[in-house]
Parts: sequence; C-alpha cells; structure tokens
Amino acid sequence: MGWFGSAERYADRRDAGRRLVPELMVHKDRAPVVLGLARGGLAVGVEIARALDCPLEPVFVRKIGVPHHEELAAGAVVDVPVPEIVTNAQVCRMAGVPDGYITAEAARQLAEIARRRRAYLGDRPPVEVAGRTAIVVDDGVATGASMRAALIAVRRAGPAALVMAVPVGADDTLRDLEGEVDALVCPLRPQDFGAIGAFYRDFHQVSDPEVVALLTEANGGTA
Repeated sequence: MGWFGSAERYADRRDAGRRLVPELMVHKDRAPVVLGLARGGLAVGVEIARALDCPLEPVFVRKIGVPHHEELAAGAVVDVPVPEIVTNAQVCRMAGVPDGYITAEAARQLAEIARRRRAYLGDRPPVEVAGRTAIVVDDGVATGASMRAALIAVRRAGPAALVMAVPVGADDTLRDLEGEVDALVCPLRPQDFGAIGAFYRDFHQVSDPEVVALLTEANGGTA
C-alpha cells in the first residue's frame, strides 16, 4: 500500500488532493486545467488546481444505477454537446437490466446535470480544454463507469494530453482505464477494494453550496 499503513486513510478529500499534487507538478507548465467529477472530485481537485495555478472545472457525470440497487453502476452519462452514455455490459447482464431502462434513466440524470450546471456555473461558459493538459480528478474509482464516461467526453474535446488522477481505486479497474489516458496517478491501489469511503475518515456528501465555494476558491473569486 505504498506510503499508507495498513489502517491509514485520507483525512478527507482535500487531504487526498494534496497528496496527489507532487506527482502532478510536472504538468504545471503544460497549460493544465483540472476537471473534477461533480461533486466529490471537485473537493479533491481544488488542491491540485491551487498548486498548479490553473482553472478548476466541473465534469458533470451521473451514475446510472441498477434498478433497486442504485449504488451498483449499470453505466453512466456525461453531459457534452451530444450526451455520452457508457454502460457496464457485465453488470447489466448479471442484474437483468431491462431494455429501455438505461435510456430512460440517462434522461432523468441529464435533467439533474442541467440543474447542477445552472447552480454551479450560471451563465459562465465552460473552460476551453482543447490544446491543454486535462487532468481529470475524482475521489476514487470502483467500477469506473463514471470515470470512463468522463474520459471519453474530455478526450473528444481535444486536449493536448489527458491525465487521470484519483486518490484510490480498484486495481483491476485502474488497469482497464490506463489505455484511455496518457498518464494515470493513483497512489493507493488496494487488492481488497471495498467502498471508496472506507479509505477516508471524512467522506461526507459534498453539497451544492460547497461546490460553488470550491469553484470560487480555485478560480479567483468567480465560480
């Protein structure tokens, strides 16, 4: 477990972000932009954006949970000019996800994404990603459905380089995602992976007001 002791955890998401910074400083002079998966990824990303002196931008991804077991990801949807839906075929097959469910649930989640975009950004246009080093950040990856959707969408925006940075992740998922990025940073890859929250002492649900405050802090007074 590297520099972690057997019982050590991150204090909170911001502590996790600070621990990622040393491995990401190489990108400071490469026109970086930190793209945090809303909402937890933004609490990790704020420390990275501050250290790299670059913008922090939300990536709006919503998990599509299995019916009656919403925590198990059947897929994810990310809001881009053409919404991107990524499904986990194995989970859908094992859970017997019915035909049409993914499409209907994606539409519901896109409505929530639209609400969050208005709440977090108002009328501000998104930060330009093309030609920059895009650092996609979340508080951890388990099945990887949300992260995979985010990476596909960000790659289509034309960054010069695509970097994934997470504090903790399931080792098999990380191996699957490595081919999607130019560089991957994850200091904690436990073989016996449970819930992401088990690797944090404080893993509270990040609220909308917290997100606005994080974006304002990182972006010099403007969310």
